[in-house]
Amino acid sequence: MATAGSSERQQALWPAAAASRAGSVWAVLDCARDPAVYGVLIESRLEFRSLYSGTVPRALEMNAPQLVELLPGHRLTERLLGAAWGQAWGIFLRIDDAANLRHHLRKFLKVRDEQGRRLLFRYYDPRVLRSYLPTCTPEELAQVFGPIHSFVMEDAEGACIEFSRVAGVLRHRVLVPALATTPPAPADTASAAG
Repeated sequence: MATAGSSERQQALWPAAAASRAGSVWAVLDCARDPAVYGVLIESRLEFRSLYSGTVPRALEMNAPQLVELLPGHRLTERLLGAAWGQAWGIFLRIDDAANLRHHLRKFLKVRDEQGRRLLFRYYDPRVLRSYLPTCTPEELAQVFGPIHSFVMEDAEGACIEFSRVAGVLRHRVLVPALATTPPAPADTASAAG
């Protein structure tokens, strides 16, 4: 069942104007973020793959970043865009040809810091990616985006935001504003004068 805001986020990921074009929406989900993420993937019955390579122990598999193609209206999509929204479970990608998507995304799992140490780069956490992308040079953006048209994710306030690359420049826009909370009712200022 769609929750408030989830249908608007779904329309933002699959705009009606683009329905006739080829393309797909994928998610990279951070199973280390919350134990429920892996369970939700299993329950979805959709095919998903770890971004880690080779045979890994079950415990690591259950905490690895997982890549899954999303379908409009599917219960996994509803969950991610509804109840899980705002929990930093992962990022969404729009792409025409996903043939090399996993290989492309795996390239960014390990980075080197200033001292040359190898570190895991948790770019699939929306809090990390939305901070990282604006710091990239045009060359770095070309490398990160590769075949990806746009990255879609939640912002700190719960809005649905998109980062795309237009003519080599990062473009950031709000697709669906954060839901406004209902302000508290004003206090009754009438006094019972006697």
